[in-house]
Amino acid sequence: MTETTALAVIRRPQRTLTPEERETVRDTASLNFQGGLIMGIIDPVPNPSPMSEDEGAWVRERVWPTFMTKIDRKYPWGFWRWTNCQRGTCWNCLANRCDLCVHRQQGGPSVGGDTDSVHNAHGRGVAKIIVRPDGAPCVWWCRCPCAKDGPAPDGPARRRRKAKRTAPEKPGAEPEQENGAARPGRSAAPRRHRRAPEPMGGQDALF
Repeated sequence: MTETTALAVIRRPQRTLTPEERETVRDTASLNFQGGLIMGIIDPVPNPSPMSEDEGAWVRERVWPTFMTKIDRKYPWGFWRWTNCQRGTCWNCLANRCDLCVHRQQGGPSVGGDTDSVHNAHGRGVAKIIVRPDGAPCVWWCRCPCAKDGPAPDGPARRRRKAKRTAPEKPGAEPEQENGAARPGRSAAPRRHRRAPEPMGGQDALF
């Protein structure tokens, strides 16, 4: 384990969505839902705040510029509100694929810097600010309680590989074709490419 990982790993509580919160997530447009999974903000866990939820909503409505509210409204719990240390569970662990936990694959947590940008009303970054003067990194470490190192737990892919290695060879089985060669008896005529379906109406952009 690297020094950064050792210093940064903090076991934070995992958020469990209520039935009402699950409905909110289900109503998210597909592309934003996938983006939320990748960013770990489908189940974010807020840090303690001096503002109440109502006060925060007032600031977002009355103070935030349009470019921020436009993106923020596309995600079930907002977009701009979450730093790395407030992110939740990775998409693999949410799908019960802890053997593929994002941070197991990365070999450590996702570490952000201690700076951010000041934006103007049009979304252009105009200055850098230091958000953590002590230089402490902001860290996302998947909140699933699964182990992030050591032997990977069994998952469907690992079980399939094990089964394939131990399965006896079937007598008379045809050898696999190499380099994508066509199998005997199949038409050599090229297959027509099917046109990709048009995106469904009302699909929002990721940002």
